[in-house]
Amino acid sequence: MRRLIINADDFGFTRGVNRAIVEAHADGVVTSATLMANGPAFSETVQLANTVPNLSIGCHVVLIDGEPVLPPQTIPTLTASDSGAPRFRDGLKAFAARALAGRIDPQQIEAEAAAQIRKIQSAGINISHIDTHKHTHLFPAVLRPLLRAASSCGVRAVRNPFGPRLPLRSTQVLARPGLWARVIEVRVLHRFASKFRKAVAEEGFSTPDGTLGIEVTGALDETLFRAIAQSIPEGTWEFVCHPGYHDADLHAAKTRLRESRQTELQVLTLPDARKMLSAAGITLISYRDLNSSRQP
Repeated sequence: MRRLIINADDFGFTRGVNRAIVEAHADGVVTSATLMANGPAFSETVQLANTVPNLSIGCHVVLIDGEPVLPPQTIPTLTASDSGAPRFRDGLKAFAARALAGRIDPQQIEAEAAAQIRKIQSAGINISHIDTHKHTHLFPAVLRPLLRAASSCGVRAVRNPFGPRLPLRSTQVLARPGLWARVIEVRVLHRFASKFRKAVAEEGFSTPDGTLGIEVTGALDETLFRAIAQSIPEGTWEFVCHPGYHDADLHAAKTRLRESRQTELQVLTLPDARKMLSAAGITLISYRDLNSSRQP
């Protein structure tokens, strides 16, 4: 049996991203989305959530490249002290180095993650799952406090950021030199996968068997989407996507994903996308469905 969750990240990032996610759900194959608690378009997202009751919504916990929910002075290992605006201090590489060196206070991670989850819940949204911006929870130092935060808020499902060893055929990777570095990077980080599975099992969380699409973030097109669909192993998997409209808000935002978001929207709303997945023996589900199936 092959089951697939298609999750759109960055709900709440811009109005154009919000509109694209709603369209990719209503007219396409997106089944779940994760919401940024301090995204610039958060308020609009709360209103939109009422129009898509079948969209499973989670919390996209942000610990880098954004603004915290808590006062920055209460989480100094996460925020920059010399910044005029309250922002997280690091990009991904610097965050990874400090996380691996044990220089980020786990209690501060737990407190900020819980604050983000509760902000969304306070807006009336029932959170089905959590993941993190740029997959920072693949680091063990982030994962444990993140799970504690989610558990304290009654959320018991989390993205498994580790994919299968060979998500794409080698010939497909070789044909895309721009993907080589990303694929190698993802495989190096795979060394944390066993610690992830151990922590999730000990904390009693539901999680898919792994994630697809991380390697092709920013490069996804119809060819790669079909290739991934045809390569999905047995089990329950999540496909990560970032649909959006490249409008003025997105152009001004701090992100490398601009034109690619609109390409992803086109892929996710292909007229035959559902037929393509069905022909490959894949059943679309949401995180809400995953939670229901894992309950005793």
